[in-house]
Amino acid sequence: MGISEQREVVIVGAGPVGLAAALAVRATGRRATVVEAGAADRVRPGSRAIFLHRATLQIVERIRTGAGRQLAHDGLTWATRRTLYRGRDVYRRTYPPVPPGVMPAATSLPQVATERILLQTCLDAGVEFLWNTEVTAATAAAQDVSLHTVGGASLTARYVIGADGSRSAVRESAGLHLEGPRTSNAFVIVDAAEDRRDPLPVERVFHYEHPAVGGRNVLFVPFAGHWRIDLQCHAADEPDAYGSDSGVREWMAKVMPPKYADRVTWVSTYVFRQAIANRFTDATHRILLVGEAAHVFAPFGARGLNSGVADAFVAAAAIDAALRAESSSAAEHAVRGFAESRRAAAVRNRAASSAALAHLEAWSPLRRILRRTAALLAPAVPALGLWMDSAPYGPTLGAADQYGMYY
Repeated sequence: MGISEQREVVIVGAGPVGLAAALAVRATGRRATVVEAGAADRVRPGSRAIFLHRATLQIVERIRTGAGRQLAHDGLTWATRRTLYRGRDVYRRTYPPVPPGVMPAATSLPQVATERILLQTCLDAGVEFLWNTEVTAATAAAQDVSLHTVGGASLTARYVIGADGSRSAVRESAGLHLEGPRTSNAFVIVDAAEDRRDPLPVERVFHYEHPAVGGRNVLFVPFAGHWRIDLQCHAADEPDAYGSDSGVREWMAKVMPPKYADRVTWVSTYVFRQAIANRFTDATHRILLVGEAAHVFAPFGARGLNSGVADAFVAAAAIDAALRAESSSAAEHAVRGFAESRRAAAVRNRAASSAALAHLEAWSPLRRILRRTAALLAPAVPALGLWMDSAPYGPTLGAADQYGMYY
């Protein structure tokens, strides 16, 4: 197809959520076109989103048989959770191996690996791609949406799914915007390659107030071939000092075997935003927002990418229903249902990740006393150890809607 010809459904953005949206559209039997600003072989730095929940794997498997299982196979499933307070164990649990043929509770792999699997699956499914095509604006009318690009070209679609990230041009040009605060504490996130000849135990480990780094919280998460290490800075810290090459080497050598300071592959410093789009669809109900175009959360609990895949699945179903609708009001109702249900899910997710942040930052003396008391009593009261282990990730949101998941 030429760029000037009208498409049925265009997805803007070829990140994992955009690719999942394209697969979900194809699963309904509709044609899908992905428009991406970068090249097909663009280099994506760092591991970024590394954790896929079972519900996400199940959605991907549902929309394309074999794809969810491929993600599970290529990822790492860790069986042990550990939590320590000031260097002392307060919780440890090891789960039994996943039976053959059963989807694991989660899998961990670099986002670039997730994208590679989803991209190949999209190509196999017949998704059209327009690479090196940066969308600068989306203009919606009663019957279609016009997408304008950097090169001056434009294309039209019956419906557009905006999956172009937190700085979404689709969102902003449609008159929608993110609303929500930023966190106070900064976090330094480091990837380090595993030493395959002498690997560390495959455990997710969280340290409250690690004594080797001045009482800062430290999280270790293994993923395929690597470790993710999160250091939570104190409010008075200069984040760049801890995120610099020398700073990372200094504190990492205190919390891991020193060799891992030489195995760093990516470092980033974040002040997280807890924001949600004011609406997930425009006034014409022709543009639908998914993933970080619709919401951004702190990563604790892994709600960003996982909720984005759910957004994509529901958006594709809504567009299919709208295209089959016998009236414009019925079509609008289908898209409105997507927007309202997924925004409600985003509000719940923001509340959950905000609860995790409040627990981690522990601004109030009462919260700090509560953490310390729970840590002291955990050996005698296992429920308190479980609370210490789970609280840094926020409350669990159960499956509640017709699509099988809150997030």
